[in-house]
Amino acid sequence: MVVNRIYVTFASEIAVRRERGRSLLLLYPMNGETQIKALEQKVEALISDEPGFFLVEIRIKPTNNIKIFIDGDQGISIDKLVRYNRRLYKQLEEENMYPNGDFSLEVSSPGLDEPLKLYRQYLKNIDRFVEITNLEGNKIEGKLISANESAIVIEETKGKGKKIEIVQHTIPFEHIKTTKIQIKF
Repeated sequence: MVVNRIYVTFASEIAVRRERGRSLLLLYPMNGETQIKALEQKVEALISDEPGFFLVEIRIKPTNNIKIFIDGDQGISIDKLVRYNRRLYKQLEEENMYPNGDFSLEVSSPGLDEPLKLYRQYLKNIDRFVEITNLEGNKIEGKLISANESAIVIEETKGKGKKIEIVQHTIPFEHIKTTKIQIKF
């Protein structure tokens, strides 16, 4: 689905319009998918020298608030994220991708509140507890035992004490709506 958006920018009075006391309303048609594709290329180029890092997702709000989630097979440090943020911000300013610097940029790793989206994230989180919501809305909680390119295996513990039962579920990726990490103490 292609979404076309029109962003409104007010041009300065004197530079654009000769009539005094009036501003000119400029409309810039911007396609969200085009912006995301351009940003994906920039981020991939930034992290290309670190094969353990990967782009998870890019979100752009109508207010030009850009959120970029980068993760790593062994995690990613805050220092690296800050460095990537600064370099990408500078690129966007220099290329004037957003006229008059009308954007904000956040580069971070996906937090625990963000669902797993990529196969590499599942591999990274083996042996952690997860909550799976399937396409019908049913939830299963358990320990992520393994993942392959087509499915994951979850170990669910039912009952307590002597009546404890461990059940393994193999769940194909196409049946998963969301997977979230659960913190157990």
